Amino acid sequence: MRIVVRVLWYFAFLWALLLSAGTIVQYLIFRQNTRFLEIKQHAIETGWYMPAFYCHVLASSVILVAGFFQFSKRVYQNRPLHKTLGKLYVFGILFLAAPGAYIMTLFVGRGPAVFASFLLQNTLWVAFTLSGWLLVMKGNVDDHKKMMRRSYALAFGAVTLRFYIWSLDTFGHGVNFEHNYVIIAFASWVPNLLLAELINRKKTNTSLRGAKQSPDR
Repeated sequence: MRIVVRVLWYFAFLWALLLSAGTIVQYLIFRQNTRFLEIKQHAIETGWYMPAFYCHVLASSVILVAGFFQFSKRVYQNRPLHKTLGKLYVFGILFLAAPGAYIMTLFVGRGPAVFASFLLQNTLWVAFTLSGWLLVMKGNVDDHKKMMRRSYALAFGAVTLRFYIWSLDTFGHGVNFEHNYVIIAFASWVPNLLLAELINRKKTNTSLRGAKQSPDR
């Protein structure tokens, strides 16, 4: 079972790394002739979309990798590095990635259900990230970890969304047929969040069993 988990862990990291690196290489030179931006010309003309777009995609690319390393025991045990990456993750979300995502959501153009999905995902992302930061500032480490697992589960929604789009474009008929984008919009983050809750519950149960087995002092 541990081997399967490790393989999935490395697979997830590979996808996050490829998405982050690809995004930085593709958009850091400020290209506006990409496939995605070609269908956003009306939004671009408003003058609001491109600044929000670059804030979101470039910050999210860094956040995805930085956040992933936060779950490494080596990084966690290196307190200065853990705190530095944590600040990069939190402030990158609160001041760049999430605000950019809110503006981008206004121009999503795929119907009210998709709009609601991205709006809810982004709002929960901000709420969990801010809560996680405030909890650790108060010294509540256990609940901080739970909140940050939820936060990263939502951040990783960018990876799962791109994976679904790539899979449908490669093996299916794309994402444009009826109701398809609605499904993957919710599927990109709801299962991630449920998985984070399962991990949180497992960690809590393990801690409780350990406390019961500890000798009284």
